[in-house]
Amino acid sequence: MSQSPQLKRQKMSSHSKNFGDGDPHNYQELNIIGTGAYGTVYRARDMITGNIVALKKVRIALNDNGVPMSTLREIALLKQLNASDHANIVKLYEVCQFLERDDQLMIVLVFEHLEQDLSDLIERLPKSGMSPSTVQNLSRELLTGLDFLHSHRIIHRDLKPQNLLVSSQGHLKIADFGLAKTYDSEMKLTSVVVTLWYRAPEVLLAQPYNSSVDVWSAACIIFEMYNRKALFPGTSEKNQLDRIFELTGRPSAQQWPKSISVSREHFPQRHPKRPRDFCPNLCECSDDLLKQMLDYDIRLRPSALACLDHEYFQQEPL
Repeated sequence: MSQSPQLKRQKMSSHSKNFGDGDPHNYQELNIIGTGAYGTVYRARDMITGNIVALKKVRIALNDNGVPMSTLREIALLKQLNASDHANIVKLYEVCQFLERDDQLMIVLVFEHLEQDLSDLIERLPKSGMSPSTVQNLSRELLTGLDFLHSHRIIHRDLKPQNLLVSSQGHLKIADFGLAKTYDSEMKLTSVVVTLWYRAPEVLLAQPYNSSVDVWSAACIIFEMYNRKALFPGTSEKNQLDRIFELTGRPSAQQWPKSISVSREHFPQRHPKRPRDFCPNLCECSDDLLKQMLDYDIRLRPSALACLDHEYFQQEPL
């Protein structure tokens, strides 16, 4: 067990003095939970209450005015979201800050800790898999949480089973969405840090994207709950695209982006299939929902809210 070193607090510019008013020394780090594109997450103990929490540490490069305004806006938005106390979003307890030895600012976000993520849950499933009603309930909660984030103009960008926590009561909560936008320009997503498997084709092809990238990722996750295996377990960006085209079909010459060096001819001709062709135990409604969510054309993908109106969620009981 190691505690955070005693480091001097950052002298903030006047507009940023109170954005992180917690004390990082109130928490004892126990072990690393995970490392992602935007920071490292630790399991820790609150030394005052004794409760177990999750600490997300993110480094910030300071500018002449102190903390960049973009970071302050992100922190303010996180606090605003937290005030809504949404059932499918991980709870943020407080924000701390301190200056590291290299004069970089460390922000520490203190979140509620849940012992299990969706990846753990899927790994421990029996051969019979997850019950259809459980998949339906968790899918509804995932899309409900996504709709909440999207309604506040937050795109997660890195949805995967490891970022979806499941409470002891079986409820799903979205984690690791904080500060993603702030760091996107400085820390490019790489196959080493962020898995390719849930990444939408427009991101792989370096095209403009919107909140529908999260809808694509959610579809991959819902499929995985049904099948116990990833839908597109790519080994490289090219292989990832090729696996995607096995389902969507190879894009037409008109659909292929003109601004990239990767040639459409590098991929074999493929005709569209249905998710059910990859997982026969999908029901008709889940097959239709996933087909829509996994459309190559981002304009045709439904929003998270529209997904919740799909017939799949009107079935009672599954």
